[in-house]
Amino acid sequence: MLHYTVVFLVVALIAALFGFTGIAAGAVEIARILFFIFILLFIGSLFMGLLRRR
Repeated sequence: MLHYTVVFLVVALIAALFGFTGIAAGAVEIARILFFIFILLFIGSLFMGLLRRR
């Protein structure tokens, strides 16, 4: 999932470089949403791993 975040961020940077601000803004929003989903899943898996050890 983090890979897709980086891909959308690169797409946003390239689109912004060529002046496609609408596409760049959309790609940044998608990258931001995917990043927060990744962080939530990562924290959840860490928490579940700690509970499993006990």
